[in-house]
Amino acid sequence: MPKFFLAVFLLILVFSLFVGARTALGDELDDINKQIEELTQALNQSKEATTPLETQVKGIQDRVAFIEQDIAKKKASIEKGYEDLATQTDELNAAIRNYYIKSYYNSPILIFLSSNSASQITQILAYQKAAADQDKRIITNIALSIQSLEERKLNLESEQGRLAVTKENLDKIIKEAKIYQGVLSGKIAELTARQQEIINARSGTFTATIGDSNLADDYYASINGFRESAPGGYFAAFSFGAYTHRKGMSQYGARGRAQSGQNYKQILAHYFGKEPNSRDTGGTIKVAGYGDMDFEGKYLLGIAEMPSSWHPEALKAQAVAARTYAVRYKDQGSEICTNEACQVYNDGKANNPPAEWRAAVEATRGEVIDGVVTYYASTHGGFTTTSGWDTTDGGGGGNFIEKAWDKIGGSPWLYKAWYTQGYSVNSAKCGRSNPWLSPEEMADIVNTAIALKSGGIDTSRITPVTTECWGGNPYSMSELRSVTPGGISQATSVSVSQGNGTTSQVTINGITLSGDEFKKAFNLRAPGHLSIPQSGFAFFNIEKK
Repeated sequence: MPKFFLAVFLLILVFSLFVGARTALGDELDDINKQIEELTQALNQSKEATTPLETQVKGIQDRVAFIEQDIAKKKASIEKGYEDLATQTDELNAAIRNYYIKSYYNSPILIFLSSNSASQITQILAYQKAAADQDKRIITNIALSIQSLEERKLNLESEQGRLAVTKENLDKIIKEAKIYQGVLSGKIAELTARQQEIINARSGTFTATIGDSNLADDYYASINGFRESAPGGYFAAFSFGAYTHRKGMSQYGARGRAQSGQNYKQILAHYFGKEPNSRDTGGTIKVAGYGDMDFEGKYLLGIAEMPSSWHPEALKAQAVAARTYAVRYKDQGSEICTNEACQVYNDGKANNPPAEWRAAVEATRGEVIDGVVTYYASTHGGFTTTSGWDTTDGGGGGNFIEKAWDKIGGSPWLYKAWYTQGYSVNSAKCGRSNPWLSPEEMADIVNTAIALKSGGIDTSRITPVTTECWGGNPYSMSELRSVTPGGISQATSVSVSQGNGTTSQVTINGITLSGDEFKKAFNLRAPGHLSIPQSGFAFFNIEKK
């Protein structure tokens, strides 16, 4: 019976102390719950992303690994606790037995009867109370340890179960998200073969030089034609240079420099970084379709890359550039082609060269620029990748066109809106008489750019609406607008940002696109043969009447 009362007493004592201790122990699953919620949220967000999930998944996996490590530590701690429990159990039994014996024999009445004085009674009672308190603390601490181990064991089992479910769900979500990412990326990023064909046809992927006559001008493609004749509210995309790699020498730039007093060595030094040196260039060169021919005495005389009526210093610069370009083939014994893929050769001209061109070739005989591939094109648009701004002061700014050597040289391609199938003014125009765009047509270009970025539609149908020239099954302008998030029906305003030979931004009706995004949309969707014929760069302006 006394043992029963002792057990009840201990339970009451432990319970009263443990109620206060529970708040200190806390819920060890709170952190796990929070991490699981964060993992789920991160995975849900990944489904809406348009880029691969590898980085995000790695972070999730690291956090799962952290949870597993935390569980392993808790498990080890619990196992150690149970190992220590054997010793603590012996201490608990001894403490309970000692407490019971003391409480039975240390009766206050016996102490009172057996003591000699009140002081002795007080000392004995104080000692017994201290001993009893010590026993209580031992009993309580051991009981709490047992209770804590049991609760931690239950929590651990719960954590392990929930983590297993979380990992299973995680694997499933990641798999679904990756499938989703693949489908979405495919719809947004990939262009059909037909679309790539259209872009290539409109991007000026080959380089055009002048030839033996000046480039023809086109009033309707010029800024004056647009400003004087286009309807109000219309737009036009004007390219700064076209059909050019922007490397090496601008032929119209060389002409402008020569007309302004520069000699051929100064011109070449600007465009190629050094002046020419003399060497022996005698011998023959293999020419496609003609076989071996005298390098200086015939081949160079037949180069048809610049009008012979141009300034003598410009002709000399052209002769050195052409010689330097071809001498590599001569030295290697390789065959050189006769078109713009290499440089244009005309056998009739070689047999009867104009006096001015013969003089330029003979005056520079043997002169080449060492260690340089002498690229050249008709018009660079006021900027070259090899020497920067090609202007009178070497700088850009809002007035760079006025000081561009291309303009001084008279290039009609410096600032032009393109609407012909090729660079010739006589090439096909797909029924259009000018390169101007109505507000609805310009809005359609903007909608194209938005649709290509956002995806979610059949992007293979984003082709020119002029099917008589391009075929296919394109969206009509109204169809594309209806399926484009934030699509617009009319363009009413435009602003363009440029810098260092690049169009960085185009903003229409408050919608901002990068220069590359706009150029891609324009070349993919613009009606007829309208284009921005620049390969590898985007340097253009949008004019509004």
